[in-house]
Amino acid sequence: MNELALTSSKMKIRTLLIDFLALLFIAFAPALSHLVALPIYMLEPMRIMLIISIAHTSRKNSYIIALLLPLFSFIISAHPSVFKTLLISAELLLNVFLFSLLLKYIKNVFVSVLSSIILSKIFYYTTKFGMLNLGLINGELISTPIYLQVIVTLLLSGYLFLFYKKEK
Repeated sequence: MNELALTSSKMKIRTLLIDFLALLFIAFAPALSHLVALPIYMLEPMRIMLIISIAHTSRKNSYIIALLLPLFSFIISAHPSVFKTLLISAELLLNVFLFSLLLKYIKNVFVSVLSSIILSKIFYYTTKFGMLNLGLINGELISTPIYLQVIVTLLLSGYLFLFYKKEK
């Protein structure tokens, strides 16, 4: 019984640490971008933190992270706009849901995470297109180069694949 309690405590500490680091990373992403002269937002920091959450915490916590990171970014910097914050949260929530669903049926981590990211991006860009046409948000439809999105998606899919492989 003590071993179970210790495992549960370690998981809670790990989850809190990952959540805290995720919030710090999002909070300091603009400053880091200026410091290293690289637009970190183009590397999808929220999705990176979401994939880390999926790998190292619970599904429930990953849903919380999907909601919390865009909201936290909005609260501390008023960026992105309210509608874009809602859109990003919806995309990240869909990402977690689709990964869980696809993994259940496909049983292949790499294909499941790759597909969940691609499908959530299709949702994001379709919804963003509608929001742009309705005047709810401003900007370009695609602001991060596609090749960079492909690279990040493949790296994150590989990370989750390797993590799950190591766990077995």
